[in-house]
Amino acid sequence: MSVVSIPLPAVRPAPWRHRLAKFGPTGLCAMAVLIFWVLAAVFGPTLLARSGAHGGGAVFAPISAQHWLGTDYLGRDILARVIEGARYTVGVAMAATLLASSAGTLLALLAAASGRWIDGALSRVLDTLTAIPSKMFALLIVAGFGSSVPVLIVTAAVIYVPGAYRIGRSLAVNINAMDYVTVARTRGEGTWYVMRREILPNILGPMLADLGLRFVYVVLLLASLSFLGLGVQPPMADWGSLVRENIGALADGGTSVIAPAAAIASLTIAVNLLIDNLPGRKARERGAR
Repeated sequence: MSVVSIPLPAVRPAPWRHRLAKFGPTGLCAMAVLIFWVLAAVFGPTLLARSGAHGGGAVFAPISAQHWLGTDYLGRDILARVIEGARYTVGVAMAATLLASSAGTLLALLAAASGRWIDGALSRVLDTLTAIPSKMFALLIVAGFGSSVPVLIVTAAVIYVPGAYRIGRSLAVNINAMDYVTVARTRGEGTWYVMRREILPNILGPMLADLGLRFVYVVLLLASLSFLGLGVQPPMADWGSLVRENIGALADGGTSVIAPAAAIASLTIAVNLLIDNLPGRKARERGAR
């Protein structure tokens, strides 16, 4: 009597595990670093306030069991200051990046879908804004309106709207020339429908990748403004201002300068590595070649 063996169905990994595996080891490490800083920005200051981790110690104290990264020029714990600074570095940069990318993408869709006159007018205005050096423009705005958090967000967003617009427009113009967009116009669909349903879904992936790069640029811009004393003002502090406050003790209390600088480097490198390891990015690059 023969026994019929019934093959068992293969056990497939969970969808989220399958998606995470596409990032590779480097991408997963970069994602972990990015998630850590986001969680530190959201929950870190609250946890530090409850635990009383700020403490007080000697000025520029070295690394110890009590102060893992030493202390600053007022005897405050550097680790606590870096975690507090994540709220303004990550939060302000994320808000400015989302504002810049959203405005740039919307203007790009409008330029591609509306016609030659609107496209030409938007392109000329934003090209003029691109011609102004970003640091100089930021210094002028901050000098004129102060360095409050809303002003910094709007300033950084305005500076990087033209870059997002140019990337979005180059993608949207190509999509706008496709046959299915022509069909949509032929059946009577309006400009808003074409922008929202036909063009935007096809440029969303590249624009999200550009958003990550734009975030890195904004972080570096805000850090440089804070280093010059024109960014986030005391008692608030971001990583750039932490470097500026303690730069005089680089020889004796080096960790008070190196720790926030390393935080900036880890955040920007993590975002770049995550973008480089996005699923399908390498395949698209090979196809482009």
